[in-house]
Amino acid sequence: MAQGQKQQKDDHNNTGGIRPRTFQGYAIPIQLPLLPNSTEMQTRSIGVAVQDLALLTNSSALYLRSSLSTRAIPSIYVVSIVIGVPANIAILVSIGTKVRMVSAAILCCSLAASDLLLLLSLLLKAHYHFSGNNWTFGEAACRLTTACFYGNLYCSAHTLACMSIKRYLAVVHPFFYKRLPKRSSTAWSCLGVWIVFSLAMLPSLLVHQSYHIPQLGITTCHDVLPLDASTHNFLVYYNIGLTLFGFLLPLLVTAACFGSIVWHLNRSHHDWSLYIKASTLVFLIFVMCFSPSSCIHFLHYLHIYTSGDDNFYTYFNVVVCLCCLHCCMDPFLFMLVSRTTGSRLYFMSHKGKMLSIST
Repeated sequence: MAQGQKQQKDDHNNTGGIRPRTFQGYAIPIQLPLLPNSTEMQTRSIGVAVQDLALLTNSSALYLRSSLSTRAIPSIYVVSIVIGVPANIAILVSIGTKVRMVSAAILCCSLAASDLLLLLSLLLKAHYHFSGNNWTFGEAACRLTTACFYGNLYCSAHTLACMSIKRYLAVVHPFFYKRLPKRSSTAWSCLGVWIVFSLAMLPSLLVHQSYHIPQLGITTCHDVLPLDASTHNFLVYYNIGLTLFGFLLPLLVTAACFGSIVWHLNRSHHDWSLYIKASTLVFLIFVMCFSPSSCIHFLHYLHIYTSGDDNFYTYFNVVVCLCCLHCCMDPFLFMLVSRTTGSRLYFMSHKGKMLSIST
């Protein structure tokens, strides 16, 4: 016991052993039969081979056993699935035939596909939370679900940013936008987003994600990771990069594009009030859904890096539900904007090739 506490203290003071994302845990030493005379081999914790983890704080155990994580959060997931899955399928069916004719349809289909994959990953996550945060589907399914969840979360945010850039070019730089090969540039942009985040999720597929917690008698998926496994130390830098590039960057791009669009339309002699109101609604929902998760995500890593405090992970699990709700609202926002502004976009279509399809 004393040796385990000493190891925990050393890991906390060692700057090379920075805590990765999620709650903190340290690997329980296991006995290895190969070299019985080697005390180093008997007590060493080995990456994937270690299945049991001990929680370091009571807050971790309280969260994993709370009604917040076992009832409230999965209930929001279920609502998102019930509403979002049929809505995104309807969008794919309704505008999928227009991909070859309308460039904006490519972005809408990409967003709907990303949202759909994210919502489907919530099926296993909802079961996991309703089961008391006990993962029963195996390590491979845990890695795939984690990669699909976070990858498509970032992919959705960047696809929405691409839509903002497209509208920005059509409104602010209409002549440049008119000369662009719209379908090919849009298709390459979507493909680039999917490729980048597919590669970015490789660490989630390669690193062990599910561990048994003897104190609670459950097996967690991604919620608790070991401190003393060298294979997980790089995750803090990896996830800080993902937070900045995956969440904060599209937020800044979308905000800048929206501000410039509104400013230029207000200077126009035409009445764009309906289009501005609809675009403002889309932008506000985007900010409200993605800003809390991105800020708390970043603060979570910052606290882990500076003090080893993992309490922000509870708040992140709550606010990330807003991102999931955004996935089920995207199809309705698309229909709202397209119907509200369709009659007001003729001038822009004639001058800047802006299409009535928007999000």
